[in-house]
Amino acid sequence: MVKPMTLPDARRGRPRDSRVHEAILTATVDLVTESGYAATSIGAVAARAGTGKDAVYRRWSGKAELVYEAVFTATESAPVPDTGSLTGDLTALVEALLHEFTAPAAAAALPGLLADFAADPGLRTRIRSHFLAPAKSGLADVFERAARRGETSSAVPVDLVLDTLAGAVFFHVGLVGESAAPELAGRLAGLVVRGIEVR
Repeated sequence: MVKPMTLPDARRGRPRDSRVHEAILTATVDLVTESGYAATSIGAVAARAGTGKDAVYRRWSGKAELVYEAVFTATESAPVPDTGSLTGDLTALVEALLHEFTAPAAAAALPGLLADFAADPGLRTRIRSHFLAPAKSGLADVFERAARRGETSSAVPVDLVLDTLAGAVFFHVGLVGESAAPELAGRLAGLVVRGIEVR
């Protein structure tokens, strides 16, 4: 879950070089994995990516937003699942989330990111509007197809369903530290589908 991302006015201007953008994201993942969130700095990321700090700040408001995009948006950038069934689609979505949350960079970044989110309401707002909202909008197709197939109702609260799945993965893997058993994605998807299926 690639979807369009609306950038703040301060970051609009000349077109972005996608190679620089990807180099910065890759450098961020590498540094967070190697050194941890606290020790990762914009200067270190820029040096690893072979660019200047200005190139980073043109794209992101600071370290937290950069690390979030680098580490926690692979699922948002992936194609929307289309397996032919709601259970299959949601299983694929949860599998992608599990892969994301069990990556070394995620484990290294999560505690520091949560602290920064708690301390900065503006950061939470930017993450919701620039990353989470477009991702959820893209995944609405999954539920529209399911409604057309008669698997669920068009009145299903898509945001709440997606939050339920992501929240379960976040708590189970990110906070509690449980391993992601092979059957976990299917079990979580099945539980949610049983709650919203047409009866």
